[in-house]
Amino acid sequence: GMKQRVAIARALAIRPRVLLLDEPFGALDALTRGNLQEQLMEIAQAEQLTCVMVTHDVDEALLLSDRVVMMTNGPEARIGQILRIPFPRPRHRLEVVRHPDYYSLRGEMIYFLNQQKRARQKTPVRVAIAKHGLEKVNLEVGFVPLNDCAPLVVAQEKGLFQKHGLEQVTLVREPGWKTIWEGIRSGRLDAAMVVAGIPLASTLGVGGVPVPLITALTLSRGGNAITFGRRLLERGVQSLADFRQYLNHTPDTVHTLGVVHPASMQNFLLRHWLAGGGVDPDRDVTLTVIPPPQMVAHLKAGNIDGYCVGEPWNSRAVREQLGFIVTTTPEILPSHIEKVLTVRQDWAQNYPRTHVALVKALLEACHYCDQPQHRSEILEWLAQPQYVGVALEDLQPGWRGILQRGMADESQALTGFHQFANGRNTCPERLEHLWILTQMARWGLCAFPRNWVSVLDQVLDSKTYALAARELGLPDRAHDRGALLFGDGSRFDGEDPVAYLESVAIRQDLKLQEYRLSEV
Repeated sequence: GMKQRVAIARALAIRPRVLLLDEPFGALDALTRGNLQEQLMEIAQAEQLTCVMVTHDVDEALLLSDRVVMMTNGPEARIGQILRIPFPRPRHRLEVVRHPDYYSLRGEMIYFLNQQKRARQKTPVRVAIAKHGLEKVNLEVGFVPLNDCAPLVVAQEKGLFQKHGLEQVTLVREPGWKTIWEGIRSGRLDAAMVVAGIPLASTLGVGGVPVPLITALTLSRGGNAITFGRRLLERGVQSLADFRQYLNHTPDTVHTLGVVHPASMQNFLLRHWLAGGGVDPDRDVTLTVIPPPQMVAHLKAGNIDGYCVGEPWNSRAVREQLGFIVTTTPEILPSHIEKVLTVRQDWAQNYPRTHVALVKALLEACHYCDQPQHRSEILEWLAQPQYVGVALEDLQPGWRGILQRGMADESQALTGFHQFANGRNTCPERLEHLWILTQMARWGLCAFPRNWVSVLDQVLDSKTYALAARELGLPDRAHDRGALLFGDGSRFDGEDPVAYLESVAIRQDLKLQEYRLSEV
């Protein structure tokens, strides 16, 4: 312990701006380690030091750091995942442990490390190009633990990936959509299940440098709800009109609602619902991005008043008597697009047959998910810790379409709450993605593309879908729904998207721009 103190003191004596620490507390007893950690945090805070530390201790990383960079296996290790740590400073050990995000972040780190441990134990798989005619047969596919990751789980458990020539597909569970976004853009992931707006947002450069993504398959529809904390129910809030009155009566209080990603349907449909009731989502409330598995913890801690998220995280809040479901997104927009499969555009061009094989496996899995006789089996798979990892009583309501609202009318039957391959819904539809473009412009994520036709042509890979569908003997194009009909009586037909944007009463300043699309 004294040697470690001297080593740290020697490093601090020259008043550095950056301090490099390679497992500085690794050989110490628990009490000495804890004391030195506290001293290091105090000194770093007082001197405004940037510290870069290597550690194998998960709890130490959570206590000390603002970002945890997790590495893949060597000898050619690379960044596997980055977690941002939200705990305020100055930090104290007991306060950190009691933070609502602590155990979910700890679980994600341990899950990642266990994945790397399993990867070391795997026997290398030989690439079999001649056997299957595929350019790549070992893939890493990202997902977030939600009910609608079911097509990926079914394809894995039923051997559908192998059936279509993909010898080894590793499903990589991620803590939220931001890490999925980073993983697919950086090339760490070959493909991913993402919220529907991510391919468009990444291609247009929302939040960073444009990285062209494409989607050739819609994986799911519906499946979300808007949940408020029970303290709002105690104040008489049971509807949007009640919520507006509640806001009017508490003008000096900050009201915060959680969404899963700026480019998600949860964000867009929550905003549409609020605006339809006269609530400005940018002025009357505060919207904050929270990963889906952390929503319930934030609601319990009182950090947010409610959220819009996919199942099972609404049913979990109701079961634990923390919240109530005020409405569902299929009630806002029936049969709305939700999750899509995405890959980088250059990846699809380098591995076209692999891309088709991946779409075929997941398309077949989507059809499997829609058959009622398979639900019990799928629920058992989803409950496993490597997938969603929650109790069956949290998974069942969404899959059975009978949600417990948590109000006086305890349950409600919802036809088609979760949809996967219903009809030809798996084919990317231009009208839906055009509406997403309008919402990105309406709420200030980006300017509306003057060349929106070219943008959709680049992002929506209908050719790959058609090829995969024909090889499975399925219809190779989307059905024409004519218009999107919302529960509040509004509609979107796509004839003049700019006129539609100009007609909405609540929006941010409308900007138009010609986007230069990246060519690969």
